[in-house]
Amino acid sequence: MSTRTTGRGARRGSARPGGRGGQAGARARHPSAQPPPPPGRSGLFVALAFLIVVFNLFGLVMVMSASSVVALDEHGSTWYYVMRQAAWAAAGTVLLVIVARIDYHRWRRWSGAFLFLALALLVAVLIPGVGRSLNGATRWIGVGQLTIQPSEIAKLAMLVWVADLLSRRAALMHNTRATLRPVIVVLVVGATLVMLQPNLGTTLVMAGIALSLCFVGGTPAGPLAGWTTLGLGAAVAAALAAPYRRDRVLAFLDPWADPMDRGYQNIQSLVGIANGGLFGTGLGASRAKWGYLPLAHSDFIFAIVGEELGLIGATVVIGLFGLLAIIGVRIALHAPDRFGLLLAVGVTAWLCIQAFVNIGAVIGILPITGVPLPFVSAGGSSLVVAMAGAGLLLSVARQATVRSLPPRPPERAR
Repeated sequence: MSTRTTGRGARRGSARPGGRGGQAGARARHPSAQPPPPPGRSGLFVALAFLIVVFNLFGLVMVMSASSVVALDEHGSTWYYVMRQAAWAAAGTVLLVIVARIDYHRWRRWSGAFLFLALALLVAVLIPGVGRSLNGATRWIGVGQLTIQPSEIAKLAMLVWVADLLSRRAALMHNTRATLRPVIVVLVVGATLVMLQPNLGTTLVMAGIALSLCFVGGTPAGPLAGWTTLGLGAAVAAALAAPYRRDRVLAFLDPWADPMDRGYQNIQSLVGIANGGLFGTGLGASRAKWGYLPLAHSDFIFAIVGEELGLIGATVVIGLFGLLAIIGVRIALHAPDRFGLLLAVGVTAWLCIQAFVNIGAVIGILPITGVPLPFVSAGGSSLVVAMAGAGLLLSVARQATVRSLPPRPPERAR
């Protein structure tokens, strides 16, 4: 009796190929039944976080090297600028961690208020006694040594607002009055306030961010091309209208026409890069930073990279920004929704366009516009806001969905 009972129980619990137990066991062992990896542990998240760390460490090293001479001359310590940069990097790291841990969808409800605050700060810069001037430009506000550049905040605010707008009106992308026109209005208002500082370089970056989002969002090509052409014409007109900007354009076209004045910055930048050769003069051995190249630790730090680390080092830096573009695009493609896709595209376009404008000016293929190299150039506002943008990109990467091919079905036993 006991033997039969045992046999029946064994037969009921057996995992036969066609039985329920066998089907449940096969489903449990199937690869598709495994739970997805927890947010924040994807390869894209780790790769981007590691790349941001590399950028910041490299930036600190290059700021220390490029600013040592001018810091000793102006402040009596070779560590002055690098210590300030380290403090801003620490503040940016805290902000990056906070933004990366916040669900990026929460920024949608505050996008309008964020944009309004950024525009208000741009207006405040223009108020006499509030805005601070340096080298003929009024771009900063603050108290004492603590200053911020509102135009940097405006780039991030406009990015979030445009991404939210194009996400909410995804079904209306064919209607340019509902999508493209509001973006152009906000861009024109922001660009006008930035140009009054004046700051043509940041205006171009803002336009690049907005138009990239509209293109990826699905705006019809005809109207987008028309507004892009109109914007380029306005940029050329603005560049030729002001005497100092016109001098920069003429210096870009022929720096040797006035080598001691208008073309001095261009020539010294190219001389520094040429002096580096293939392998460079060695870290800390730059000659251009000894008073020959103005703004060596900020807007023209890439020239010091080329001189001290050579063509190989400069190529590595360009390759790092290329890697940033690849990771950003992959995060956008794996974003769980349209808003995440547009955020990832906007941040990636922002950082890569700004790097292109900066490096292009340093190597002489673009006019000088005063745009810093993201994560590398000395500058508090630029670094902190760029870290906040990277935090947004990490937040999207935390929720990225991994799309893979379905598993191959098992072969039938013959």
